[in-house]
Amino acid sequence: MSRPDDPAAAPTVGVRAGRFVAERELTSTVALCGPDGRLDPAAVGWTRTPLHDTSGIDGRRVWGRNKRWEYWGVMTPTHVLAVTVSSIDYAAVHAVLVYDRRDGRVIDRTAIAPFGRGATLPASLGDGPAAARARGLAIDIADAQRDGVDGTLLRATVSGAEGVRFEVFAERPAGHEALGVVVPWSSTRFQYTVKDVARPATGWVEVDSAAGVERTEVVAGESWAVLDHGRGRWPYRMVWNWGAGSGTVDGRTVGLQLGAKWTDDTGSTENAVVVDGRLHKIGEELDWVYDEADWLAPWRVHGATADLRFEPFWDRVSATELVVFGSHGHQCFGSWSGWVEVDGERLEVDGLVGWAEDVRNRW
Repeated sequence: MSRPDDPAAAPTVGVRAGRFVAERELTSTVALCGPDGRLDPAAVGWTRTPLHDTSGIDGRRVWGRNKRWEYWGVMTPTHVLAVTVSSIDYAAVHAVLVYDRRDGRVIDRTAIAPFGRGATLPASLGDGPAAARARGLAIDIADAQRDGVDGTLLRATVSGAEGVRFEVFAERPAGHEALGVVVPWSSTRFQYTVKDVARPATGWVEVDSAAGVERTEVVAGESWAVLDHGRGRWPYRMVWNWGAGSGTVDGRTVGLQLGAKWTDDTGSTENAVVVDGRLHKIGEELDWVYDEADWLAPWRVHGATADLRFEPFWDRVSATELVVFGSHGHQCFGSWSGWVEVDGERLEVDGLVGWAEDVRNRW
């Protein structure tokens, strides 16, 4: 959208009346689909822990519209890391990203295979590992435990002239909550998403160079992992915004989860804040303001319960055009500041690291 003069300059100015949405919290397990493959109305709502059985999104009873993926993004003081394992029925789309924040070096490898080939994805979140194998790219995602702490182990390898490897353990602290949401466009088009922010990360990344292998540690206490888990059946064309931020504020662990466009007028939102592991749902459609002519200009996300400024330092531009599949996106990495309402009080969120994106898919 067009950006008015300096929309993010004063995050506390111009807060509008809220566009609140009546959403229900689900507290027991439920199947996303009925036996006929249609959305079960009882599945519509949001959760604090994964409760949805998504095994009905299997590509057998209904084919062509199923979308399944695991995306992990990791922010460290030195690097941006990301992995994608996905199947969209007629293709598998996998990716590994390593961006060095110190010198701007980018290794961004995507592999597309027909008919979901090379993708291993669990029927439901927590049911097993995810993995990808394709054209010099290998990804493994699995639940793990280290030193008595539960979490998820992320391993990625890109072979070739620009070789890279990383291993990251995304800790899941005891009692840590994540936002799950079902977005219903219709009984045959719907999406279940889990957005899990502010997962403490440790590990290492290795990058090949002419001088040898450079190994950098993923610094404990300053590195954060975020999960985007998706299962659903989508319309052919869709536009979305997604924003995530993680960090510590005054000694408290804070995670932001923000979304827009794709949830409009569905009765669901994917906005929340996690404070010391406790999720607080933001039941409001927030406004996103940014300049499509200057993606590195400040963004603003605001409403009655939040007023946030995002300042990017890097724009990851993606563009893919195939016969039946096209994707164009700007995923901007940077830092969040401003405030969000928690239990009736304003929580300052300055210094959270993460991203904000605009994606337009034909898939």
